[in-house]
Amino acid sequence: VQLQASGGGLVQPGGSVRLSCAASGNIPSIGFMGWYRQGPGKQRDLVASITTDGTTNYEDSVKGRFTISRDNAKNTVYLQMSSLKPEDTDVYFCNARIPLALGSALSRDYWGQGTQVTVSS
Repeated sequence: VQLQASGGGLVQPGGSVRLSCAASGNIPSIGFMGWYRQGPGKQRDLVASITTDGTTNYEDSVKGRFTISRDNAKNTVYLQMSSLKPEDTDVYFCNARIPLALGSALSRDYWGQGTQVTVSS
């Protein structure tokens, strides 16, 4: 299983960008999906998450500005980022929790390679 993230780049303050993360390989199903961010020398923090039934959760600083969504048919998770601030500058990582087999209670976390988002004028 591989996760391929895309969509980062340089954006001006107040601007928008959409991140995408597509999972490929032997995927029986996907449970939890999330986006994390990590700055230099800092821990990786959860920004937004979405469950199989579409329940979302957001870190306080991004509520009302970021929207996470998923397309189960495409095994893809998105992060729409709006009203961006310089402090949103980080490397963003996608995460997916995939069961070891269809119907299995055991799962494994997979990570994308990270995509840089830089908010600057």
